[in-house]
Amino acid sequence: MRLKNTTMAMNYDKLWKLLIDKKMNRTDLHEQAHVSTNAIATMGKGGDVSTKVLDKICKTLDCQLHDIVDYVPNGNDVQEN
Repeated sequence: MRLKNTTMAMNYDKLWKLLIDKKMNRTDLHEQAHVSTNAIATMGKGGDVSTKVLDKICKTLDCQLHDIVDYVPNGNDVQEN
């Protein structure tokens, strides 16, 4: 089986809360993790970013992936046999 019309929705609310807890803002994250402002803006809209970006953020914040992002399945996904 595979999914047709797969569009992932990512939720980065945990990341934004973690930044607040660490008294950081998005500019700090950009500078310290060496990720582009475009990647941060994409995450702000719940978009997809590369695993390389997520890896840099996890290393910078000393956390795991599940600490910064949740996968939100799209209700329109259809499984094909």
